[in-house]
Amino acid sequence: MVWRNPYYDPALSHHTPQGFRNLTPSARAPGDFKRWRQQRRQQQLPRPPRAGYATFCRQWWQRADVSGEASACWWLGHACVLLRVGGLTVLTDPVLSMRASPLPFAGPKRRTPSALTVAQLPPIDAVLISHNHYDHLDRASVRALARRFPQAQFLVPLGLKRWMQRRGVDRVSELDWWQSASLGEAEFTCVPAQHWSARTPWDRNRSLWGGWVMRQREFRFYFAGDTAYAPPLAEIGRRLGPFDLAALPIGAYAPRWFMQSMHCDPAQAVQLHRELDCRRSLAIHWGAFELADEPLDEPPQLLEQALRAQGVAATAFRLLRIGERWLL
Repeated sequence: MVWRNPYYDPALSHHTPQGFRNLTPSARAPGDFKRWRQQRRQQQLPRPPRAGYATFCRQWWQRADVSGEASACWWLGHACVLLRVGGLTVLTDPVLSMRASPLPFAGPKRRTPSALTVAQLPPIDAVLISHNHYDHLDRASVRALARRFPQAQFLVPLGLKRWMQRRGVDRVSELDWWQSASLGEAEFTCVPAQHWSARTPWDRNRSLWGGWVMRQREFRFYFAGDTAYAPPLAEIGRRLGPFDLAALPIGAYAPRWFMQSMHCDPAQAVQLHRELDCRRSLAIHWGAFELADEPLDEPPQLLEQALRAQGVAATAFRLLRIGERWLL
């Protein structure tokens, strides 16, 4: 039996009968993944941070302190951001387990611990999911959140509602790009990203991927999730910006011949910061898992170079330690 996309809308360019696609065609070719894995093994990549993993962890990790009521955000590691503003507490892509994998004994393992556990989180009002890759959608974390915060509203791209319900999530809204849902005074909009989806060898691009924009009164937050750079992303800023805070990915970019179709490098993240009219940005998607060929300590170095080259202040695009708070 041939699977047909139940969400297929021929009027929408990112829909196909077989699933979803990007606004900008991918440059990946058949055999590229195998070629990358072979080169990775031959070159023994990724290499450790120059000062070693223990020193890297001491430099870039701390236990998160989420006490108080002031408006703030915390980077909890990888793409997980905790945002508290206007009486609302939002969590993005909660992956708090030791591995980004379907298996507890294999797959990418954390090089830096999670900044806290689900039991240590404050009450969560909304959880934003960008897509279904294991480093962004973790079954154990979702189940624990659903048990501890049954009142939390989960917002997911098309194709993930049923998956959430099977993991005990009762309150879940499933949105297409540019669709919105309200929670109190806040409006959440699913927006395009340049990426892909899969959790098995048989479900590639059957669920959608995307970022999220939260608008609450005068505050606007953009969570890019996982994305490569693509010119059509500028439409997000034109429609929904400017942004008071953005969470932009800077890691898992090497080698460029393979990763450029799915992940920004630091220079492209700064370009997005500028093109989307972001007042402040937070660097995410680095420092926890070794998903590509660059060493863990390279993304912050290249980000600092890109900020200088593009004339953006370091205070406007910040590198936080995992677990660190940024008062808003």
